[in-house]
Amino acid sequence: MNANHESWKGFIKNRREEHILSEDEANLIELIKKETTKFNADNISRTIAYQDYFFRLNEVEWSLLASMVSRNAGYNMTDLANQIFMNGLSEKQRKQLFITYERANWIIFLDAFPQLLLFEYSKMNNKPLFYLLKYFSVSTFMEIEWEKYWTDRDKKRLVYSLIINEQNMIERPVIQNKFFKNEVFNTIAFKLQEQLKLSYVIFPTNSGELYGLAVYQFEDLTKRIQIGRQLYSILFHQDLNNGFINFAKQTNHTGSRSDYESLVGIANSNNPKLRDVYPIIPHKRSVEDDWYSNSKILTEWYENEEIINGDSFKESFLIKQELLSSLLKLKGLFQ
Repeated sequence: MNANHESWKGFIKNRREEHILSEDEANLIELIKKETTKFNADNISRTIAYQDYFFRLNEVEWSLLASMVSRNAGYNMTDLANQIFMNGLSEKQRKQLFITYERANWIIFLDAFPQLLLFEYSKMNNKPLFYLLKYFSVSTFMEIEWEKYWTDRDKKRLVYSLIINEQNMIERPVIQNKFFKNEVFNTIAFKLQEQLKLSYVIFPTNSGELYGLAVYQFEDLTKRIQIGRQLYSILFHQDLNNGFINFAKQTNHTGSRSDYESLVGIANSNNPKLRDVYPIIPHKRSVEDDWYSNSKILTEWYENEEIINGDSFKESFLIKQELLSSLLKLKGLFQ
């Protein structure tokens, strides 16, 4: 795989340096940038944009994964406005956690959505337009992967590549950022949650089941990529996928856990709707070099991940939610 990439790198580098933008291309770039800015406003608009894209072009399976993970980001955000979290965490801690979720998801959307739209316009024009990715500061890694996908249509490889790209995209500006390391990842509360595996990504169904995974070792790039592949394996499990899609189609995303709680028989968490408690957050893109220029792609990042049994984990999730609630109440007593 790396040898194949090495043979592409020089070609892509020269193409990026030599390309002269036409008027039609400039107009398309401006259109995509406007669409991306519009839908990158908040968690709700991102989730809907990813989901609508999948319903237009379901061959790009990553877009359904992105929308379902984005739903979970919304749930995590509104957890912070839940009374239990308000009693257990200081206002400063809750703001910092919210900004961590918001910043990471904003960065990923800013990078990924132009890629999705360029593929869509490539299909409309019946020719690959991936040489325009440089105008959106997309990595050369993904330019190579989209070119490969155009010819081989390997859907799983494209999903894995997009997971690898998104996690490398947030590595420096979020995970390695001094502010987030000091104020979030190095805090006792975060490390305790990691040790006890209290953070989950969940995929509900209208039939009342919950599927998903515990998310831990969040600071480890390879672990985040592995979890992404595992979540994809659950989401597109042949026995489960239609259930998740039906949930997405029938459930408007508000960011509140109430979106799914009544469906799966869970007591209402009283989470508010996201737009009732959070304003639009303005962001600026930090100047970042192409992460791929100084990075190697590990073979294990492309290892196949399969969740074999397809079992619901609702009981485990409920136990961990109760434990988290108890810890927050206990912490609140000592604030």
